[in-house]
Amino acid sequence: MGKLTTVFFDVGGVILTNGWDRPARRRAAEHFELDWDDFEERHELVVSDFETGRIGLKQYLDRTTFYQSRRFTHDEVQSFIRAQSQPHLGTLALVAELAGSGKYLMATLNNESRDLNGYRIEHFHLRDYFAAFFSSGFLGVRKPDERIYQLALEITQRSPDECLFVDDRALNVERARSLGMHAIQYRDPAQLQEEFFRAEV
Repeated sequence: MGKLTTVFFDVGGVILTNGWDRPARRRAAEHFELDWDDFEERHELVVSDFETGRIGLKQYLDRTTFYQSRRFTHDEVQSFIRAQSQPHLGTLALVAELAGSGKYLMATLNNESRDLNGYRIEHFHLRDYFAAFFSSGFLGVRKPDERIYQLALEITQRSPDECLFVDDRALNVERARSLGMHAIQYRDPAQLQEEFFRAEV
């Protein structure tokens, strides 16, 4: 491995819990007494637009939930969505260590809507650790599409062989490797730390 200069981290499932994955949506359906099958079908039809910034959170909720009268409000659902986000403290400790070393350009590379990405960056103080945030909500393309990795490389002006990518999903890791990036599939903080420092040598 050549000299490592840049580390790209996925957010949901690595640094934080997944913000709006299937379990979180199911909790919302139960909490707000939504028809799960209908809600999930509508989600699948609009999630690409939602996660690539073509529609915002209000439009997403209008299409998945508020297409009919409800006993609850947009604000209540948005608060519920935000509450699903929790930190993975072990991973954040490692991220803080890497950022504090000053040896790497630290960036995120993740699939997330603009609304949720902005909230999570602010609420969990991710600017303390990362210099750049490559989110599908702003770039208009989602992993595992290779264009999102290429955009991150082109914008940072890094070559693939000096970059390490961390993600919990096998397909996303495979696509990064196919472009020549080094990649680790995340399982837990101890495994990540071991593989990171082994790869760095």
